Amino acid sequence: MNRQAQAAVMFLLGAALLHAGATDLYLRYVKAGLRPLLLASGAVLIAAAVATVWYERKRARAAHGTEHAAHGTEHAAHGTEEGTEEAHAHAHPEPRISWLLVLPLLSLILVAPPALGSYSALRSGTALKQPYGYGKLSTSDPVPLSVVDYASRAAYGHGNSLHGRPVRVTGFLALDRGGAPFLVRMALNCCAADAQPVKIALTGKLPPVLRPDAWLEVTGTYRPGLMHDPVNNGPIPYLEVVSARPVPTPHDPYDETWNN
Repeated sequence: MNRQAQAAVMFLLGAALLHAGATDLYLRYVKAGLRPLLLASGAVLIAAAVATVWYERKRARAAHGTEHAAHGTEHAAHGTEEGTEEAHAHAHPEPRISWLLVLPLLSLILVAPPALGSYSALRSGTALKQPYGYGKLSTSDPVPLSVVDYASRAAYGHGNSLHGRPVRVTGFLALDRGGAPFLVRMALNCCAADAQPVKIALTGKLPPVLRPDAWLEVTGTYRPGLMHDPVNNGPIPYLEVVSARPVPTPHDPYDETWNN
């Protein structure tokens, strides 16, 4: 590809990054905290594309002026050389297949991939890790907790901060081969490529119909005991369900409390 074609690809990539960063589309790829870097990267690519086009036009005008000045004295030689260059250009055309690089950019703009769900969660072991400490619980009743927060308090804090407190947790539903239900949230370190599941085993008053990937707001209480993830033997705590209701997919489907 020539310089102007490269500039066009850079411009499209920058526009795609700005589009993703200016909308909720970027949440399907990276965590929310990376939004400023995404917007800055898009702006830099567009600026580089504009600068490349400006430089190429300036260089072309300078070359045209030089050729025009030499045209009167070297017309014959120039004509011969020009014919040779044209023949050489026709003998080595630019590979059109290189424009296929534009297709991933168009897919980024036009097609939003779905967030990772139960299929990925059941094929990956729980990524729950022992935290450095626990924050103070809200005085709300029930206590709103993320999947990661509840799971870490139940598994590593032995439920000491949860005894006697009803909790409310939101996640998507996953069913193993035996039909056992789990409430799951995919936790991000950086982007969707490194997303890992954190799981809670559900018992108690479950809805009569359980549909994988459906988002539920579950209210319940801590239940002692742990099960071990069959994928990596990691700890999966229990939650005794008192009530559950379907909710829409949240604005950000990934759990960012992972690094908090």
